[in-house]
Amino acid sequence: KGGGNGQEKDEIEALEEALEAANLPEDIQHVADRDLNRLKSMQPAQPEYSVIRTYLEWIADLPWSKSSTDNLDIQNARDQLDHDHHALDKVKKRIVEFLAVRSLQRGNRKGGGAGPILCLVGPPGVGKTSLGRSVAKAIGRKFARMALGGVRDEAEIRGHRRTYIGAMPGTVIQCLKKAGTNNPVMLLDEVDKLGRDMRQGDPGSALLEVLDPEQNNTFTDHYLNVPFDLSKTLFIATANSLDTIPGPLLDRMEVIQLPGYTMAEKAQIATRHLIPKQMERHAVNQDHVMFTPKAIDLVISGYTREAGVRNLDREIASLCRYAAVKVAESRDLVISKKIIELDDGLGMGSAVVNVADAEEDTVEENEEETPLVLHESFKCLVVDEEVVGKVLGPAKYESELAQRTAVPGVATGMAWTRVGGEILFVEASLHRGSGRLQLTGQLGSVMEESVRAALSFVRSNLEVLGLSEFGGKAYDLQEAIGRADLHVHFPAGGVPKDGPSAGIAITAAIVSALSGVCVRPDTACTGEITLRGLVLPVGGIKEKVLAAHRAGVKRIVLPERNKKDVLDIPEDVRNELELIHVRHILEAMNELFEKNTTGVHEVPLWLADTPLSTKKNKEKSSADFSKGGIIPPANPQSPSNPPVAKSVLKDLCGPILPSLL
Repeated sequence: KGGGNGQEKDEIEALEEALEAANLPEDIQHVADRDLNRLKSMQPAQPEYSVIRTYLEWIADLPWSKSSTDNLDIQNARDQLDHDHHALDKVKKRIVEFLAVRSLQRGNRKGGGAGPILCLVGPPGVGKTSLGRSVAKAIGRKFARMALGGVRDEAEIRGHRRTYIGAMPGTVIQCLKKAGTNNPVMLLDEVDKLGRDMRQGDPGSALLEVLDPEQNNTFTDHYLNVPFDLSKTLFIATANSLDTIPGPLLDRMEVIQLPGYTMAEKAQIATRHLIPKQMERHAVNQDHVMFTPKAIDLVISGYTREAGVRNLDREIASLCRYAAVKVAESRDLVISKKIIELDDGLGMGSAVVNVADAEEDTVEENEEETPLVLHESFKCLVVDEEVVGKVLGPAKYESELAQRTAVPGVATGMAWTRVGGEILFVEASLHRGSGRLQLTGQLGSVMEESVRAALSFVRSNLEVLGLSEFGGKAYDLQEAIGRADLHVHFPAGGVPKDGPSAGIAITAAIVSALSGVCVRPDTACTGEITLRGLVLPVGGIKEKVLAAHRAGVKRIVLPERNKKDVLDIPEDVRNELELIHVRHILEAMNELFEKNTTGVHEVPLWLADTPLSTKKNKEKSSADFSKGGIIPPANPQSPSNPPVAKSVLKDLCGPILPSLL
């Protein structure tokens, strides 16, 4: 009744002892005993013998009742999180709240213990993954990371059934085994990059059971085929965007946005974290290299333009490598000097042998971590602006606002992307043609509609916008536009663009092109517009404002209904910017154009190039308008356009462009 030879019997006895030590729940113990009895009655040569033994080894190795004790000291958690990460106040606040609740539950001897399921959403390099490790360290738990990027097989989450050859549990159970406790901090990295395969299932749907607090206390892996309690695990998911996360999965997570760092925060991160880390990695210390604050600011503003700090870390590493070369050269001078002294004292015959001995001594000294001996001429390398330019080369980024907006027809907008905010330039140009509208820059349908809406608003409000008189003469601009082509272009044509938030910027670019007056170079704007001229709220305000601040913008025009979103912007950024809130597009135009005190408006080049007579010498019938496809100018005295309409606009917006352009 076998079980094989003595070695197999010893293995079965060891497995039985491991199962007893695992302190299994009652229902799991029943399954394990049943399979263990089957194993004892089988011959080792049978195919199913190894399958059952491997299964029981997994059962014995899992932490069914092993939990780490939480460190519920709130101040300790605050100190640990502040030590590891600068800013990120929302996440820190949420972890402190979790610890406070856990401490009260323990004090009242109440159960629960189900941890929150957080989803950290933000651009690359803001510290989402490293924050998971800090949270685990702060509360005294084990840390496990599960990489989900590119996973497209449901079995990666739930495991394979034991009927398959080479079957094994899913990554959730594997992470728990590796952690050794049933309450680790488990990081679900890149949850927005889950794949999907029609043949292999949907891993996103498989995660629904894992991340549902009402279900994950009985999570059943296909390989184990018994429930495992995941309710004690603290799940933290990371993502760059919410767009690709399925709705039901997103509904189970508590989303915390990490939009990026300000310039001041990056300087603090570089000083407190990045520079010490790179100095240690490159075997240099404060006696060898020192970074000046101006050099750090130059690296941030001139060589990086990102929401996170990854590129900043790379540039600091380049400067540390430069310092390491200087230190190594100074050390080599000392070694060369010793070799010369040996050569002079002992002669050439024994110099070669002594050089080898010197190298062996150097290796032994390095193994013992003896102090590095440098040449007496070595001085601490001070990394200032000159050294930064020498090592990193010319600045990669500079403020483009002044050059871009130095000509009429260019406005600065703001856009939200999956990797943070960006500034967006809108260029408009008119030339002789037949009234066509041309759009370039790989625009989506929503953005194309925004351009058409902006053009319709401008054409229906030419007189209110002050676009009817130039050089002391009144022009029929409706006909002029009908005999010219308008080209609206969005630079960076290789990048797809879509969304309604560029409405104000598009309108400003068109008005600037029509009038020949430049938009203020220090001002950016965002907001959706309607044909009535209303400015509607948009999303991503914090990311957009931070991007504009990084680009050197000083004034930002925002929708009035986005005033609540300004509170999320760091106070130091708000203090450096002039944030202007508008309700109507005419209010926005007041803020985007410089005031003209002369009251004289020169004829723009495109209008001077168009062979048209002035309004006084022009008599047109409605048939002529319909024949040319030109919209007739609005008659301020007609019943559909009563004189009171203009006064209402003036009461709403104050002085309009005629007094500004």
